[in-house]
Amino acid sequence: MEQPLLEIRNLTTRFHTRGGMLNAADDVSLTVNKGEIVGVVGESGCGKSVTSLSVLRLVSAPGEIAGGSILFEGEDLLAKTRTQMLQVRGKDISMIFQEPMTSLNPVYTVGRQVAEALLVHNPGSGRPGSRKQARKDARAEAIRIFGLVGISEPESRFDSYPHQLSGGLRQRIMIAMALICKPKLIIADEPTTALDVTIEAQILRLMKALQKETGASIMLISHNLGVIAETCDRVYVMYAGKVMEEADVFELFGRTLHPYTMGLLASIPRKNVCVDPDDATATGSGPRPGIRLHSIPGNVPDLTRLPGGCRFSPRCSEVMDICRQKEPGLFEAGSGTGSGAVHRVRCWKYDTAARSVS
Repeated sequence: MEQPLLEIRNLTTRFHTRGGMLNAADDVSLTVNKGEIVGVVGESGCGKSVTSLSVLRLVSAPGEIAGGSILFEGEDLLAKTRTQMLQVRGKDISMIFQEPMTSLNPVYTVGRQVAEALLVHNPGSGRPGSRKQARKDARAEAIRIFGLVGISEPESRFDSYPHQLSGGLRQRIMIAMALICKPKLIIADEPTTALDVTIEAQILRLMKALQKETGASIMLISHNLGVIAETCDRVYVMYAGKVMEEADVFELFGRTLHPYTMGLLASIPRKNVCVDPDDATATGSGPRPGIRLHSIPGNVPDLTRLPGGCRFSPRCSEVMDICRQKEPGLFEAGSGTGSGAVHRVRCWKYDTAARSVS
């Protein structure tokens, strides 16, 4: 079997807080294969972004990576020095952040910022004139990448400042920055959160097209199951720092197992669904019955004061006695019909011994 491009094993990333120790990513394991788009989904505060930042070792104090391993092409990134990690970031693994306006420096042109990534990893040979030529080559490559990601008039956009561009263009700039060094893995952290639905669809189509063209793998972080369904090959569902369910995308949406995943899917607005059933009206012919928009009761727990047993048990409609007493492991529940990826779920419902004693 081919070695995964990225393999996270039992990752624990914690933060020291006034309320105590907080495990934002708690014993997380996931893989990304070559040429694959893997989604990581869950509510805000579930540990998605912390997991992705841990891959690039961008977790700063009061946070720390407390355990586990992060293997990239078989090498443990946690064993690398700071200097070695600087060579990995941008070149082998790049990241598209949530909000481009806070990720781009407002005092430099966008072209300079994109070209800088190439210059850091290809500074020139040191011969007279080589650095000047390297800057010239970096500008030409940045303009080429601008055209690749669908930026019109790329030469003039090169000299624009972030505030002169729309949200959609700024996000394309971030994608160009992530692509310019031809990385093997792109981590996209909520890349369409701040965009309207039309631009969101364009960016998602662009990312899928570029992934096929470049062969890069993508780890897509999102709270939007619609985005995940449209884009990904496999999915990991996270809750309170733990992976609760993992499967290929067709299996997850076609045979959802974990009550938390079911709740997320039921929360997606659909046609004929209204927030208030007493205010259900149809366009055209008048009122009609409505279906109340589902919401998962309660809130994501405080990670410094987790409930006993399963972390989702206080919010679960199918809770059993054992759920409040003992935390479940990840149980295998078959494999996907398309990719053959194993379907795993962290729920006592899928353990025969637990069902027999409850």
